[in-house]
Amino acid sequence: MTRDLDALTSWNADWRGLRVAVLGLSVTGFSVADTLAELGAEVLVLSESATEEYQRLVPLIGARLWIGDLGSVPEELRDFAPEVVIASPGFAPAHPVIVWTREQGIALWGDVELAWRVRDKVLRADGTPAEWVFITGTNGKTTTTQLTATMLVAGGLRAAPCGNIGVPVLDAVRDPGGFDVLVIELSSHQLWYLGLTAPAAQPVPWAATCLNLADDHLVWHGSAAAYRDAKALVYRNTRTVCVYNRADEATRRMVEEADVVEGARAIGFGLDIPGPSNLGVVEGILADRAFLDDRRNTALELTTLADLAAHGLDAPHIVQNILAAAALARSLDVEPAAIKAAVDGFHLDAHRIEVVARGGGITWVDDSKATNPHAAQSSLHAFPGAVWIVGGDLKGVDLSELVAGAGATVRAALVIGADRSHLVDAFARHAPAVPVFEVVPGDTEEVMTRVVELAAGIARDGDTVLLAPAAASFDQFTGYADRGRRFAEAVRRWIEQDTSSEQGSAGDAGGSTPEGSA
Repeated sequence: MTRDLDALTSWNADWRGLRVAVLGLSVTGFSVADTLAELGAEVLVLSESATEEYQRLVPLIGARLWIGDLGSVPEELRDFAPEVVIASPGFAPAHPVIVWTREQGIALWGDVELAWRVRDKVLRADGTPAEWVFITGTNGKTTTTQLTATMLVAGGLRAAPCGNIGVPVLDAVRDPGGFDVLVIELSSHQLWYLGLTAPAAQPVPWAATCLNLADDHLVWHGSAAAYRDAKALVYRNTRTVCVYNRADEATRRMVEEADVVEGARAIGFGLDIPGPSNLGVVEGILADRAFLDDRRNTALELTTLADLAAHGLDAPHIVQNILAAAALARSLDVEPAAIKAAVDGFHLDAHRIEVVARGGGITWVDDSKATNPHAAQSSLHAFPGAVWIVGGDLKGVDLSELVAGAGATVRAALVIGADRSHLVDAFARHAPAVPVFEVVPGDTEEVMTRVVELAAGIARDGDTVLLAPAAASFDQFTGYADRGRRFAEAVRRWIEQDTSSEQGSAGDAGGSTPEGSA
């Protein structure tokens, strides 16, 4: 008998015996398996690797676990004959198991779709599930998600940041305490899976935003157009407010083309003076001209650039994040005073334009989380004339435009990572006046030690050395956090040793090869 999957849109629906294959066993994969087991489904988890803890837990929750090569479709999966396959976000559209699933006509879900289907497990006092707020963008997603949730809590709402930020949506949905609002960071991978969702199970968010759009994850999606189309899905079915970036025309077009609930408003944010139905900056004041009755003639003050500077939150791209978050929070009736209080107590995550040390007249900044060109460009604008540490796994993205623009204003570039040759060529073609130094691969710790010694020899009194790699980190590190941590440790060692400028020169860089004059 064929199961009617459209009927499975409640925690209280009959999920018993539904055969579901779960692809991947990271934190997201386990949340999916755990949820399905609790619902009474028959679950087979397939993964190429798993921690000892997950290997122990999967059988305990009543699911089966298969570990092996997923470069082809395992016989165990074929024999299981799943009615639904739920994939962790890392599985790209071209992955052999994903291709097979679609060719077989098997329903393919992501974890967000499952979470929307069972969102009524814990209800609010009025008997309805939590509202959902969607946040995506090439950059700034995590910061904006945290800001929005913080503002909502300051406004008296029970809110939780979740999704791509690190807490699976299913964990938030199943939290016995319940929430008024779930603020959900969505990656382009998760949005691609939502694009496959049947109408009966498509999420209907209260509000949504795409903060910005620039090329990223092109290998995963296959093209820039496919990446853009995935991001645009964030606005689908939005009920009240679509928040877009006035400085990014692509986000405006997404809103204009989106299929939203009738009556949903388009609200723009930007660093310029806002018109009616927008948020922006007027004479150093962050102003709301969207969520008030007389928005044609007046505005509400949210905070000031001076106050943001006092908290280290005045970098232009962070101000944009604050404005976007404020728009989302205001759509849920959070008062301006609560927004200001939330921002005053907010701290950026580690590895996001974090000043890790000052010594020898040099300011050392860790923005290891700048894993794509758009994020690195924002950092370079915040720290003009910096000594720039750049490179890693470029994920198929061409950095020529970045180098030709903001990159041409840097004092020098220190190129690291697996794709160094592409970057060295880009500087030679588009910014030949910039001194470029290539740091050859070596021990992970030694790479950052050489980078810091070299940077210290190049930087002058009053300069900033900026780690903003514009690339992923897995070619040399376990993640962007590991990359940033090792950078900070190397900086502190250099300061403690009171390294002389001669020790930090290009000639003592321990294997660094100058590709241009310093």
